[in-house]
Amino acid sequence: MPLQKGRSNKTVSANVKKLTHEYEAKGTIGTSHPASKKKAIKQAVAISLNKAGRSRSRGSDESGH
Repeated sequence: MPLQKGRSNKTVSANVKKLTHEYEAKGTIGTSHPASKKKAIKQAVAISLNKAGRSRSRGSDESGH
């Protein structure tokens, strides 16, 4: 099933959940094979944010330069 369209946090979260379940069921996300569930979740977040046209917000420990 394709990912949902939209920029909201709810949509991004639903897409992350969908991709994570795909990893748990098949061991893959799309054509990639992440080594661990932690890496699969990070990749799912990146894919979902990219689909929404967004990026990860910077943490407070980064200088932002």
